[in-house]
Amino acid sequence: MRPRRTIRELPDELISQIAAGEVVERPASVVRELVDNALDAGASQITVKLMAGGIRQILVEDDGCGIPLEELPLALRRHATSKIRSLEDLESVGTMGFRGEALAAIASVSDASIASRTGDAAHAHRLDARSGELSPAARSVGTSVEVRELFFSTPARRKFLKSEATELAHCLESVRRHALSRPDVGFSVWHEGKLVEQLRPGSASQRLQDVLGDTFIETSREVDLQIGPMRVHGRAGLPDAARSRADWQYCYVNGRYVRDKLISHGVRSAYEDVLHGSRQPTYVLFIEIDPERVDVNVHPTKIEVRFRDSREVHQAVRKAVESALALSRAGQAKADASHVTPIGADAPAAASTGAADASTVGNSADAAAPAVAWPTPTHQQNTLPWTRVQDSAPERRWAGWPTAAEQPSAHTGTGIDPFANLNLPRVVAANTELDEPTDALPPLSVTHPPVASTPSAFAVSLSTPEADKL
Repeated sequence: MRPRRTIRELPDELISQIAAGEVVERPASVVRELVDNALDAGASQITVKLMAGGIRQILVEDDGCGIPLEELPLALRRHATSKIRSLEDLESVGTMGFRGEALAAIASVSDASIASRTGDAAHAHRLDARSGELSPAARSVGTSVEVRELFFSTPARRKFLKSEATELAHCLESVRRHALSRPDVGFSVWHEGKLVEQLRPGSASQRLQDVLGDTFIETSREVDLQIGPMRVHGRAGLPDAARSRADWQYCYVNGRYVRDKLISHGVRSAYEDVLHGSRQPTYVLFIEIDPERVDVNVHPTKIEVRFRDSREVHQAVRKAVESALALSRAGQAKADASHVTPIGADAPAAASTGAADASTVGNSADAAAPAVAWPTPTHQQNTLPWTRVQDSAPERRWAGWPTAAEQPSAHTGTGIDPFANLNLPRVVAANTELDEPTDALPPLSVTHPPVASTPSAFAVSLSTPEADKL
């Protein structure tokens, strides 16, 4: 049996390192927390400088309001913050940070220092987190936070870090997430002394284009829906622009980047009829809601939230994306219809071409029967360039084609009658009532008279009803 251990209070440094395990996962986590503080300070330009993908050094500089000299030591204390004062402030928090433990957690696993200057200060002051020493520094109004040798005091945590290129990619993604929600703030990222990312202040559409490129703008549609006090706006990608990875899915709640399964399911359900399999939609959505209807104090990294009425948010997100996709499909159908050529629109050209071809074939096949073009089809007929060599006159007569009176003949105006020397048989009509043939001429009858003096002679005479009466 193991001996019982007594209950003891943990030292502050160990408490900070435990908290750092929740807040600081990799260099990108440090960048996220420091950029959050810079935005809360009212910065208009934020510069991030990295060494070895952020493992060796992370320096975040801003031009915000700065920290007064007397508050610098408090900035590195656990649960010390200027964002909230009471429970009411926590329930309606509107700032990016509020827990007051990020700087203390970062300082416990690295060699950190802060240099800051306010607008009314003669110069800046620098505070070393390990020794607590304050010293004068030279910099303009704003704050600079430097983090060196991340996880140097916890070697086991440092072994779990990836390569420098991978950690740099995560740091860049963290900056881009902030940049999408704050197009009015400029961002620049330097690595090993080289500028790798620069985003200038501008409009929201320009920031989307700078971060995600022209392809996303061209293959996405605007989303904007107001339901009561909640608004959902941004851009949703078309089904054809779906990706194999969910790397172009950005969702913000009151300007804070979040990963929420409820919102993801709402967006996915809007694509259920047009997107199948493992393809992932692309979108950038901003949800503006009353801060009192959302709880951001759920996760230490503040990347998860909880809504008071989750069903309302889910339905709003789904309806907003569905409306954008429906308008896109309607616009595409209208555009396709405008490019369709009406049936028979090119009939005159086809008819003229057919006439020319028919004339050529007719001249080569039969000089006496020149070719003619068939009539131009109407708008209800398919336009087919039909041509045919004109048949001879007997063939036209026997086939029951229109006569020269009904259709102009090629011999019209020449004085030649193509039917002049044609011996045509008489057509005998049948009398259906008498079942006897009737005609204007008397019927032909053959009689055999009695044998005369010459036995081999016989007479053939024409007899008529009138002659029989006589």
